[in-house]
Amino acid sequence: MDMSAVTHFLSTTGLELGMKILAAIAFWVIGRWLIGRVIGLVQAAMGRNQVDPTLTKYMGSVINVILNITLVLGILGYFGIQTTSFAAMLAGAGVAIGAAWSGMLGNFAAGAFMLVLRPFKVGDFVNVAGVTGSVQELGLFGTTLITPDNVFTLVGNGKIFGDNIINYSARPSRRVERTAQLAGGVDVKDAIARLHAAIAKIPNVLQTPAPEVNMIDLNLVGPVISVRPYCHTDHYWQVYFDTNEAIVRVCKEAGWPAPTPTQIMKTMAA
Repeated sequence: MDMSAVTHFLSTTGLELGMKILAAIAFWVIGRWLIGRVIGLVQAAMGRNQVDPTLTKYMGSVINVILNITLVLGILGYFGIQTTSFAAMLAGAGVAIGAAWSGMLGNFAAGAFMLVLRPFKVGDFVNVAGVTGSVQELGLFGTTLITPDNVFTLVGNGKIFGDNIINYSARPSRRVERTAQLAGGVDVKDAIARLHAAIAKIPNVLQTPAPEVNMIDLNLVGPVISVRPYCHTDHYWQVYFDTNEAIVRVCKEAGWPAPTPTQIMKTMAA
């Protein structure tokens, strides 16, 4: 082995290559830091202009992807790699990957459509694709929900956009649905009046629309009373549980008998 040739290579080409690698690492670290700063400034500016947080986070994700691709192409160009050829190769790979990952592209397109149609926003309480929870983030490919039992759930945008979307926060009020089964001997009018008065006193129950208390059904046990107070979505579960307690309390204070099914037995003569 010609040691002089090895020494010459290390002192020229090897040293130059090492400097380029170090420079590329520096470009990557500095570039990533600058990308983070740019995204932070853009999101802060959108926040100051009171832009929807859903759109703010989505735009941050888009900018992050675009700037990272630009950074990689810049580093490759610094190494002397023809970025035009790389872009053509990337486009060809994109076609192949797109065919294999059509679902991912569908999620991306669905996310863009949801930003335009705006069926919900960050903070809304929704039911999408069979999952109920509060919207934490609308991403490029999936939407993050926090369920009532505090479980982090990521749902694909395509699945959301292709199914029913129920937004419980879209309206200023929400109705709580409860029923009270009464015994057959209870005075229905008196029961309705007592339950209506008790429900109206529950904290955070709205007076407009007014609570609805009506006889909704009649069965072998007795009348069934529907109890329907209205409240803001943020207070739904508090009003829900307080309504249950109010129904039990009213029944106890009124001294109504427990609703018990009765059976009439007929005896046949021998």
